[in-house]
Amino acid sequence: MKKIGLDVGGTNTDAVLIEENRVIAAVKTPTTTDVTSGVLNAIVALRKKAPLDGIDALMLGTTHFTNAVIERRGLSRVGALRICLPSCASLTPGEDWPDDLREAIDPMCFLIEGGHEYDGRPIVDLDVAAIEVAAREMRTAGITAAGITSVFSPLNNAFERQARDILGRVAPEIAVTCSFELGRIGLLERENVALLNAALSRHGKDTVEAFEEALARSGLDAPLYLTQNDGTVMKAGRAARYPVFCFASGPTNSMRGAASLSGIDNAIVVDVGGTTSDVGHLLNGFPREANNVVEIGGVRTLFQMPDLISIGIGGGTVVAPDGSRIGPKSVGYRLPEEALVFGGETLTLTDIAARAGTIALGDVSRTTALGTELVDSVRREVGRRIEETVDRMKTSPDPVTVIAVGGGAFLVPESMSGVSMVVHVENGDVANAVGAASAMVSGEVDQIVTGMTRQEALEHCEALARRRAVESGADPATLRVVEREDIPVSYLPGDARRVRVRAIGSISVQRADSDPVV
Repeated sequence: MKKIGLDVGGTNTDAVLIEENRVIAAVKTPTTTDVTSGVLNAIVALRKKAPLDGIDALMLGTTHFTNAVIERRGLSRVGALRICLPSCASLTPGEDWPDDLREAIDPMCFLIEGGHEYDGRPIVDLDVAAIEVAAREMRTAGITAAGITSVFSPLNNAFERQARDILGRVAPEIAVTCSFELGRIGLLERENVALLNAALSRHGKDTVEAFEEALARSGLDAPLYLTQNDGTVMKAGRAARYPVFCFASGPTNSMRGAASLSGIDNAIVVDVGGTTSDVGHLLNGFPREANNVVEIGGVRTLFQMPDLISIGIGGGTVVAPDGSRIGPKSVGYRLPEEALVFGGETLTLTDIAARAGTIALGDVSRTTALGTELVDSVRREVGRRIEETVDRMKTSPDPVTVIAVGGGAFLVPESMSGVSMVVHVENGDVANAVGAASAMVSGEVDQIVTGMTRQEALEHCEALARRRAVESGADPATLRVVEREDIPVSYLPGDARRVRVRAIGSISVQRADSDPVV
């Protein structure tokens, strides 16, 4: 299978051509403010290194969506419809958000009678008339996106579905996000994810259309997939509907790429970029998922996200002339202009590494004024910070293997306490694009099941996970279950248990893949 992997980062757009899991060609090009031309430039550069005929799929990872939330740009005003009364009215939707983000989204809030108990029984009947009124008011206000949340909808999503149908009938121009499709049981965290997704709906559609335009202009006739937070991919049309699933795809791609390039499925991955280092735990070839609340742009969320620790260490990290301060400021994408070795005037960690001889880059003679003591001191401090972060990510005191990837992988010391070995891999500087190209398709189920025996519940959820994977584009012949766990929920009746199953498979090579942006 011949695939192209692309990772559109804040500084560089990396692209690789992979055939049967072997890297044929790799390039790095500057990311542009114009999404289409940046991707197109990367494909053109890749074509100069290898012919791009017979491509079966193009997989793309991007930080566009999470950057939009962090920078508060490209966000739509949303209608926030919470089905909860007579309870859960003390906090309105978005109440604990940062002021600037709440102002950017300016939610139009509606609290509606309805919702379910923790065992799935309705609290009260759904107030259909109130939802119809809310839909008309949203339409009058010109709102084009709405997030619907109902109490305990992961156990019973009937009211959210019913509300979505009503909005579709009364105000069909509004793009609706239902919380049960995204989040877990916690009401506020699930609502936050639904509202963020709704706010990104127009931006997601525009961004995916820009990617598809770049693909069309490049002359490539291959289906487009976007990478998700869990290290798998989804069709471009689905990504346009659910952009929040792409929030952490950058570091996830790097971790998947580290596994693919090294052949190691269980290790700690240190991905050193221009500004930060992301450290995560690779478990059976996939990033370990976070089970706790994850803040995105200052908003509490609880959904599918990798367990990561980020520190301000990167190739562009600024170092004080006397070495007394290292970061967190970074020259970022200006590294080629501002670093000493490139003729600039700013001392960076890249200059320190060049002076120490750990990387051959630029004009090293411009760093001769740096004393050996200063260089050694800075390197020791960088190593200490990375070592401390790796230690925080470990789950046992046993020594672990560390895989160093990313453009700044040369900053990872070869020896650290609690680390058995540090692995550097060929093409590690484009591990993110390799990870995108080697991603698989997944289907996941995470729900409370009642009224079934344990075996019946597991079989039911496994069949559902497999079906979702196929619907997302997986080849049924390659499906396998990689995660399956169940936890009895003692406070619920009906032999209730929370079941979580994830199935993955290779991308179906059928070219009849047409998944329009919605």
